[in-house]
Amino acid sequence: MQHFISCSDLTNDRSSSCIWEKMFDELKTFKEQNGHCNVSTNDAQKKSLGKWVSYQRTSKNALRSDRLQRLNSIGFVWDPQHQSWNEKFNQLCLYKAQNGHSNVSRNDEQNKCLGRWVSKQRGLQKRNALSPD
Repeated sequence: MQHFISCSDLTNDRSSSCIWEKMFDELKTFKEQNGHCNVSTNDAQKKSLGKWVSYQRTSKNALRSDRLQRLNSIGFVWDPQHQSWNEKFNQLCLYKAQNGHSNVSRNDEQNKCLGRWVSKQRGLQKRNALSPD
């Protein structure tokens, strides 16, 4: 007969590790179902997982190396805004390669989202608010 220990049965240090493992397993399941690890803190059904993911990001420099490695191994994104910006930039590069220019219209039905992003970047650049990164 197997005996399972719940996280509440453990000491603080072991309990913390148990909770981390439980949340990591939940994140892996989320990724299998959704294809990414970007859990929203606004998702009522996944609020605790979303908060845990957010905490991992803000605590990156304090995380144990084995935990960093495990998160990296499942494709954890440490800076989702940076990743999103890079994805849009890559889409813009592809658009330019296909069309010979990067003047994406916000009214272009096939590229509406990209057009809005380009427009936003131009506005930020005009206000000197575009990050050099």
